[in-house]
Amino acid sequence: MDNLGFGKVLLVEDDEKLAGLIAHFLSQHGFEVRQVHRGDLALAAFLDFKPKIVVLDLMLPGQSGLHVCREIRSVSDTPIVILTAKEDDLDHILGLESGADDYVIKPIKPPVLLARLRALQRRQMPDSSVCSSLEFGHLSIDRSCREVRLAGEGIELTTMEFELLWLLASAAGKTLSRDDILNRMRGIAFDGLNRSVDVYISKLRGKLKDNPREPVCIKTVWGKGYLFNPFGWEL
Repeated sequence: MDNLGFGKVLLVEDDEKLAGLIAHFLSQHGFEVRQVHRGDLALAAFLDFKPKIVVLDLMLPGQSGLHVCREIRSVSDTPIVILTAKEDDLDHILGLESGADDYVIKPIKPPVLLARLRALQRRQMPDSSVCSSLEFGHLSIDRSCREVRLAGEGIELTTMEFELLWLLASAAGKTLSRDDILNRMRGIAFDGLNRSVDVYISKLRGKLKDNPREPVCIKTVWGKGYLFNPFGWEL
């Protein structure tokens, strides 16, 4: 067992056989897993178990996975990975807009899910060998404590939102393509259809009070990608 201390996972999946297989695989790789098979029981289990990551099916009895995702996100920034049997891009976008950090399409390959969970956990562990804080005008980003403040006000971000902001801010003044962003954040290449980066950018702009119609802080460079404007935070 390669127990890397990745902690507790709440698995919300109504297919009990599949949930058992996933839980067994993850437990063999150092995770403690609690299973829940109904959406309406998920929030109570989350508050009691206090997991480090939530793995959440979208199609659940009692309450939809999207509703559960929003409930958990309203009380915690714990990373959430959604499981979906749909390959429809809209389904993924709805999950991300509800606060999810990543998604895995069924049929699930346990090693792929494991890799996603480990990647999310690593993003929560800042590298002490690199710069741990950045400041641009009224915006400050502290990676050591994962804190973002705008004009002194704390801004709540999900794990993926924080990582995207850190990635963009670390390359301030440079344009990063969707391909660049996805490769660095998830280790996969942009396929031309994946809109998750656009969803994260939209949510960041909203939380950081950057006008989505005429953004000046996180700019869209048409046909190329996104650019973090180091001078936009002085306004």
